[in-house]
Amino acid sequence: MLAGKRVLLIIGGGIAAYKSLDLIRRLKERGANVTPVLTRSASEFVTPLSASALAGEKVYTDLFDLTDEAEMGHIQLSRSADLIVVAPATADLMGKMAVGLAGDLATTLLMATDKRVLIAPAMNVRMWEHTATKRNLETLKADGVLTVGPDEGDMACGEFGFGRMAEPLEITAAVEAALTDGPLKGRHVIVTSGPTHEPIDPVRYIANRSSGAQGAAIAEALSGLGASVTFVSGPATSAMPGGCKILRVETAAEMKAAVEQALPADAVVFAAAVADWHVTDAGPSKIKKDDKGGLPSFKLAENPDILKTIANLPENRPKLVVGFAAETDQVLENATAKRLRKGCDWIVANDVRPETGIMGGSENDVCLITENGPENWPRMSKRDVATRLAQKIAETLS
Repeated sequence: MLAGKRVLLIIGGGIAAYKSLDLIRRLKERGANVTPVLTRSASEFVTPLSASALAGEKVYTDLFDLTDEAEMGHIQLSRSADLIVVAPATADLMGKMAVGLAGDLATTLLMATDKRVLIAPAMNVRMWEHTATKRNLETLKADGVLTVGPDEGDMACGEFGFGRMAEPLEITAAVEAALTDGPLKGRHVIVTSGPTHEPIDPVRYIANRSSGAQGAAIAEALSGLGASVTFVSGPATSAMPGGCKILRVETAAEMKAAVEQALPADAVVFAAAVADWHVTDAGPSKIKKDDKGGLPSFKLAENPDILKTIANLPENRPKLVVGFAAETDQVLENATAKRLRKGCDWIVANDVRPETGIMGGSENDVCLITENGPENWPRMSKRDVATRLAQKIAETLS
């Protein structure tokens, strides 16, 4: 998908720089030509030799390399690329970009380029939450700079939170989206993903085993075809997709509100495993175990039916509404009935019995049900399922 595309990769000075070596490999796998640029600090984490060996290209580090600068090499570098990627984009680099400094090769390239720029921020959680970083990020976005990540998780410093650089595959997907004028260019697609958590008390909740991997793969595939994707995710364990607008939610009610807020859309893919019920009397305090052996009782109520609500909108109904049916028995019959009952256009049915290994696994075995009947797909990776589904969506919306 990136065959012949030229990516100028600026590697900033942070511990996440080690991921940039894998990023080079991922981009090369997809046919891109990658030219690495290392800041002086980046060279403390990865060597120019490592980056050069993986990229198969010369690595640039110094603004005042007389051989290159005899032909104004920094101008040529910045203009010959199709996209400039900054990964990791440290707090320092983001700050310099926001105010327009050009004191070294990396910042000079960023100032001299006439091409799009994509950054993958990476820093300590406190630095990410600092008002200066937030201000710089808003400035960069207003300047048209694209972003991917950061993700939430454990950090090298021992803290936890947002600030982890997006994984190389996420960044690769964002690069593909930035460089691809695909069949879904100009289309807006909403994708829901992951489980929902319905509180019982402040520390307990009702949930399911959904990892969110299939929804994330679908969002990346749609983005790769040029779509503008809004990704509404419950508390999933899988990585967030790159190149998408991320809306994080916890409960079914929050997911419904987020989807409605994201409308209008050309298509909506409801891949989330939304809890069917919530506890109406969830308390503000942890429920204590009764020493006498008594069991607590809960009053349950149905959660809003998000799929049915959107599929039956009198106005602003998306042209294509796709639901998922995770079944453990009579998969085809139950999924076919669900499509008619909900009023959606397509249902993607799968068998999620524990022995299939599908829920929480890396593969899926689905049947696409449309008004023309069932279409059985062979078992394949969730990424391949996503690619195939995204292509069918593109054909329908074209």
